[in-house]
Amino acid sequence: MNYLQQIQRGIDYIEANLDDDIQLNQVARAADISQWHFQRIFKALSNETLKTYIRSRRLARSLEKLLVSKHKIIDIALSAGYETQESFTRAFKKMFNMTPNEFRKMGNKNLFLQKLQYDSEYLHHINQNISFVPEIVHQKQMQLVGLNTQFYSIDSEKNNIGEKLPPLWKAFLQRLPEINYTVSDKCYGVVQQCHSASDKLDYYAAIEVSQIDTLPASMVSIEIPASDYAYFTHKGEVKKIDHTVNYIYSNWLLQSGKHHTYGPDLEIYGSDYHPTSNQSVMHYAIPVK
Repeated sequence: MNYLQQIQRGIDYIEANLDDDIQLNQVARAADISQWHFQRIFKALSNETLKTYIRSRRLARSLEKLLVSKHKIIDIALSAGYETQESFTRAFKKMFNMTPNEFRKMGNKNLFLQKLQYDSEYLHHINQNISFVPEIVHQKQMQLVGLNTQFYSIDSEKNNIGEKLPPLWKAFLQRLPEINYTVSDKCYGVVQQCHSASDKLDYYAAIEVSQIDTLPASMVSIEIPASDYAYFTHKGEVKKIDHTVNYIYSNWLLQSGKHHTYGPDLEIYGSDYHPTSNQSVMHYAIPVK
């Protein structure tokens, strides 16, 4: 089974359970993909988070109930996952530009929900700043030392990348001289899921070492297992790295015939990297089999 078939299984599960309290890990389990990777691929394909999609589909289901049933609006609101009629009305009006009661009186099934838009910045980026065909590299086992945190990525409604990662890198780079036995000046961002039923991620700002005697205070070590990695080149500012990651997960991975091993993704920062330069070059790599 390929990734698109698995994503479709997850969507089918959502459609079959719109009147129930849908947990994200249940959707991923139905698709037989880890929660983070289901959310990552879904976000790359649809440009919206999985939770937002579920909420939108439940809200759309409420249209039918308003038209063909005599259920009270509060009951429809609760079945759509809203705690109060007021919160349901606000969300409904934001999406459809009218209240549920106004819609029920209209009896109009022909609403255009949202204008389709394309992301011109994303299209420019994938045509100018990404290596479409990655280099497949057998990455040897590595021992890294650095600082770590946990965060929510763009595929989660709790996205807090801006709060978590820049301060971590700033602290790590200031303390880089404390780390002994470094192999090179190349630094790594390591991204991996905390566990299979969570959208919280572990992140490490680290550097490779040849051995460890003692760790500097508050630093940690992480071992990257040997694996084949697909290395993609990212050109330009690092703040646009999500465009590159979206291409990897929504295009290349789905048609490559390869599968993610669920090992850690790697950001690789070498001598060609500069945080704000349009000429900056770094790499994003995913473990594949």
